[in-house]
Amino acid sequence: MSRLELTQDTARGVRLWSLAVALAAMMLTSTPARAAIDGITGPNFSLTASADYISMPDGASIYAWGYGIGGFMQLPGPTLIVTAGQTVTVQLSNNLPAAAGNVSILFPGFQVVASGGVPGLLTREARPGGTVSYAFVASQPGTYLYHSGTRPDMQVEMGLYGALIVRPSGSSFANCAYANPATCFDREYLFLLSELDFNFHRAVENAASGLGPITVPTEPYLPVYWMINGRGAPDTMGMPGTSQLPHQPYNCMPRMHPGERILLRVLGAGRQMHPFHTHGNFLQVLARDARLLVSPTDATKLAGPVLFTIPSIPGETVDAIFQWTGKDLGWDIYGHTAANNPPCRDANGDGYDDDDAGGNKWEWCADHTKPIPVTLPNINVVEIGESYSGSPFLGALGSLPPGGLRLNQSGAYTFMWHSHAEREMTNNDVFPGGMMTMLIIEAPGVLIDELH
Repeated sequence: MSRLELTQDTARGVRLWSLAVALAAMMLTSTPARAAIDGITGPNFSLTASADYISMPDGASIYAWGYGIGGFMQLPGPTLIVTAGQTVTVQLSNNLPAAAGNVSILFPGFQVVASGGVPGLLTREARPGGTVSYAFVASQPGTYLYHSGTRPDMQVEMGLYGALIVRPSGSSFANCAYANPATCFDREYLFLLSELDFNFHRAVENAASGLGPITVPTEPYLPVYWMINGRGAPDTMGMPGTSQLPHQPYNCMPRMHPGERILLRVLGAGRQMHPFHTHGNFLQVLARDARLLVSPTDATKLAGPVLFTIPSIPGETVDAIFQWTGKDLGWDIYGHTAANNPPCRDANGDGYDDDDAGGNKWEWCADHTKPIPVTLPNINVVEIGESYSGSPFLGALGSLPPGGLRLNQSGAYTFMWHSHAEREMTNNDVFPGGMMTMLIIEAPGVLIDELH
């Protein structure tokens, strides 16, 4: 690559990330709150495996396969949501090119009864134009991965995978990941991590119109795109279900208020391990592969590790809780001063403000009125980013220089969440992009639409 090409690519990457910041800021609006992951509820599902093209932020259009509903391909496949104890049925139709051969679905973690179709190496399969059915009891709450069991080295890479969520039964655990009160949450988000080898997909596309079977070398494996929920950044922060990404309907931009508990459902759908890093605070792992990690002497107490990076292993799922407050930052997150000093009352002794009337939830009283420990630059001599509210404090707005834009209308805090492998933060070698998104921490009182 020439120096000019590198400069052009870098400039394009900067423009893309500027767009991402603008997208994130534009979403900081008051909308009805929903604490749910985008998906379809069961327990009966009808899926179709088919081929189409997905889009990447650098403009690439890539041939891919995926599961979908109504014959419409999507990547990843629909997130299937059921309740523990339900009998789940999935009928799969094969609408892939004839050269692709048979197709199937595996549901790791369950005892599955397959019917119809033809015998395969791992399960019964649907022939081209045919169908096959699967049934199992959703016996255990948690987060699961489903994927093709037919030539998975090719079909999973091509996009035949998705998430299955089993919620605990009973109204008392309606907002919990498991039948344990320590796993309850305010909001939840899906992080289905995968990668894509462009040359592999192009080779499969070239062979798909032939007689088959498609034979494409699976090594060396050289992915150049890394995705969260089927999208690379900045598309991860775009609207869900946007017409610009018809086959990639799921976004990923977590939003929360201080003190809230958000549940991360992290799935490794690809062939590589991805170190997924959360800025802002540590998180506590609740479960791996839908198995709650509890104390060997007290099954009611959680025993999962506290991490700042989740090592997402291929085929593994991880559930974790993240929480952000003003504790121990050393400065007042709301910017209270002597002139603007509502008292911080801590009647119950937990260290936090008990008086939420002023919208200052989860203020750490020990830091009340303490100034931010840096000298801010003169606002007239710096370039102000579009997501800056004019103030370094939560929910506060300040003055901007002439001509400055303010898209962060609520004074939210933003933290980048991303892969800790540098190459995975690119779109085909152009930084920034790839496996990145933003956590938006909203001021109390700002309503959040969970799916946006």
